Amino acid sequence: MKTPKFWSENGFLASVLTPLSYFYGAATQWRIKYGKPYKCGAYVICVGNITAGGVGKTPVAMALAEKYLKMGKKVFFVTRGYKGKLKNVVVDLEKMTAEETGDEARLLAGVAPTIISPDRKWGAIRAVEMGAEVIIMDDGFQNPRLYKDECYVVFDGSVGVGNGRIIPAGPLRETLEDGLKRANKVLIMGEDLTGLKERCGGVPVYSGRLEAQKNEFAGKKVFAFAGIGHPEKFYKTLNDLGAEVIKTKDFADHYTYQSEDIEKLKEEAKAAGLMLVTTEKDFVKLDKKMREGIEVLKVRAVFDEA
Repeated sequence: MKTPKFWSENGFLASVLTPLSYFYGAATQWRIKYGKPYKCGAYVICVGNITAGGVGKTPVAMALAEKYLKMGKKVFFVTRGYKGKLKNVVVDLEKMTAEETGDEARLLAGVAPTIISPDRKWGAIRAVEMGAEVIIMDDGFQNPRLYKDECYVVFDGSVGVGNGRIIPAGPLRETLEDGLKRANKVLIMGEDLTGLKERCGGVPVYSGRLEAQKNEFAGKKVFAFAGIGHPEKFYKTLNDLGAEVIKTKDFADHYTYQSEDIEKLKEEAKAAGLMLVTTEKDFVKLDKKMREGIEVLKVRAVFDEA
């Protein structure tokens, strides 16, 4: 789904849904309180969030993995494989389709071995059996099944905590205060436009951003499409790189593209004389034929502190 606009406002709809958010928040805290985390033997780092919607967790997880790999550590990712069909498997990019694995698992598997398992405990046990020294969880901050040695909580600096309410009235999975009690580090991606840093108490706060790996779009007129939580950030990045974004098309987060979707986009781009561009997260879900004629913006997470 797309992130609801009312999640950034304290309007009528947010107020009406607030009673339901009490149940959601209570259920989350009950699950965390009474869960029995399993210590797997590897060093477990969770890259998670307190808010729903895209905040840049996957690029952060990839960047952390690359740092540990450079240190000579054997790194594995464990992820639930959101929107994928396969469970309890090691990702094989050659044999498994994007529809089977989901988009995030494919991105992760391009960096280090990746295990898809909604049961994080099972995934960690499998990773250790395969020699994992460091396990990086992409998401799962509210999942109590696996003991976490370190938790990075990631926020989008432009959004912060939105209207500060819990799902479905707002974007929070739990209150900011409850989440920060279990966080070792807070990472704010992009400029902190909501003053979030001042609300994080004694938790160390770091800053980072997503940077394009290379710029092939300066001076180009483009038709950009994306199926991510905050597509407007992708369009802004293209503009910042010097592209002229003439047309855009939003799809639901984690959208599964059909051939007719892509053909229609290509036809519209060709008719308008525009370069068709998408995100890497969307691009990995397309088969070889679909990818023809589509450019991809590849980004990486860069941290301001070492």
